[in-house]
Amino acid sequence: MVAAAFIGPGTVTTASVSGARFGYALVWTIVFAIVATVVLQEMSARLGLVSREGLGEALRNRFDNPVARYASVALVVSAIGVGTAAYETGNILGGAAGLATITGISASVWGPIMGLCGGVLLWTGRYKLIERVLVALVAVMGVSFLIDAILIGPDLGALAAGFVPSAPEGSVFPIIALVGTTVVGYNLFLHASSVQERWAGPDELGECRTDTVLSIVVGGLITLAILVTAAAVFPTGTELEDVGQMADQLEPVAGTYAKLFFSIGLFAAGFTSATTAPLAGAYATAGALGWDADLKSTRFRAVWGTILAVGVVFSAVGFDPVPAIVFAQVANGILLPIIAVFLIVVMNDRTTLGDYANSTAQNVLGGVVTLVVVLLGLRSLWTAIQDLLGLVGGL
Repeated sequence: MVAAAFIGPGTVTTASVSGARFGYALVWTIVFAIVATVVLQEMSARLGLVSREGLGEALRNRFDNPVARYASVALVVSAIGVGTAAYETGNILGGAAGLATITGISASVWGPIMGLCGGVLLWTGRYKLIERVLVALVAVMGVSFLIDAILIGPDLGALAAGFVPSAPEGSVFPIIALVGTTVVGYNLFLHASSVQERWAGPDELGECRTDTVLSIVVGGLITLAILVTAAAVFPTGTELEDVGQMADQLEPVAGTYAKLFFSIGLFAAGFTSATTAPLAGAYATAGALGWDADLKSTRFRAVWGTILAVGVVFSAVGFDPVPAIVFAQVANGILLPIIAVFLIVVMNDRTTLGDYANSTAQNVLGGVVTLVVVLLGLRSLWTAIQDLLGLVGGL
């Protein structure tokens, strides 16, 4: 579920652009992002498993001051609820683009079909079924992108050198983007709630941790395979404007099958994200508002249904989602550092967690990751504000 949520068209695009422009130099960034994600997602999963609270509920219940409580609720609903709706258009269009490449049928046709299929899957309200479908698609995605990486034949020496941290000129924003597409705010909400569906309690924490680490590492390997493929296909310094160039370039270099596998992987990435984003938005919104987070409840379905519908409609009519995405970036730029800090605080609450509270080592790791997340959040917020000012100035 975690890998399905953070490996979407945005990740495919970011990894492709980074590999084309900087070659293998930013491989280390993916390694750092995997470690950072494991640290935060493990805390989120432990919180949900031990306290039986979702992250939205925990955030809401920790504030006695009504102003602080309502502010936290408004921020969660804005950043996660509205944010996932803003990104949903891109998720659906990305997956539809993969199908369009394979079939020749327009993405505007495939978009609504994908949305309908995702809606039917979520409407079943059967967590195990949803999880199995997503796991299968992650497997398809992983196999597709890994086969491409093998077919293209990367430079193993340059790949090994990429694990040594470096920051080539102009790479600051791509580094932030690579980490930002892996350390995803709404994933923390999704994970804290979804572990309660799969595991009965803290006695199963060991299995939960193994599952968390494995899924994140698999997701990181998929991201790495995409970056490596782009680094091998394009001369270093290539400015890749859209992921479609990646698919087109693969065919003459590695054959028709390489392009086919890439397109299949892109579809799987789009569909999994288009399904998990509404689910995460529903969990976060329901928790923050104090609603029942039952997959079959009317209000829960109304939230994910609204998010999915926004993506379907906007993808079908060709709506430019940039203004909404800019708003989502601003809200998430504020929320992610707050959630990271909140996780550290709540995970030290021995009244709630007892022996499952953070150890000193976990606090140190969490503190380092949180500091980086705060800096990334500030940088993302500044970039989003500049984009917003640019949009206003262009009116």
